[in-house]
Amino acid sequence: MFRRKKKDEAVEPVSGAETPEVSPEVTAPEEASTSPAVLAAPAEAEESAAATAEPVTPAAEGGKNAAKSTASGRGNRVQKVGIVSSDKMTKTVVVRVDRLVLHRKYRRYVRRTSKFMAHDDLGSTTGDRVRIVETRPLSARKRWRVVEIVQKAAK
Repeated sequence: MFRRKKKDEAVEPVSGAETPEVSPEVTAPEEASTSPAVLAAPAEAEESAAATAEPVTPAAEGGKNAAKSTASGRGNRVQKVGIVSSDKMTKTVVVRVDRLVLHRKYRRYVRRTSKFMAHDDLGSTTGDRVRIVETRPLSARKRWRVVEIVQKAAK
């Protein structure tokens, strides 16, 4: 087992029976004041304390800009790029997403296709290459939203 290495420390194997050796710079109190690693520790503690005590903004209280602050806190959403195969519905398109999968027996790549229904406010048409992003359920089968039109279809 390996533990993650810190900034100024090399990676050492750690086992249950052994305890890691402590360097003399950290243990000696008279040398600890001059050690750069020990001097940096209080500064890091002050920065972490400052980061936890952030000021309260109107968005954090639920003001009119609350939607902007919560959107950044939701994390990364799944994005896919595909080709619009149907635009016959109002504000909805069917996006075909192709992916290559390695066949387990023959060791060749096989093309797999998935179709997603996506909400479209941008007005994409059949043949456009679009980027879709995961979102909350908008209808019975629609859980994706068109974010951008990557490439328009050649007419």
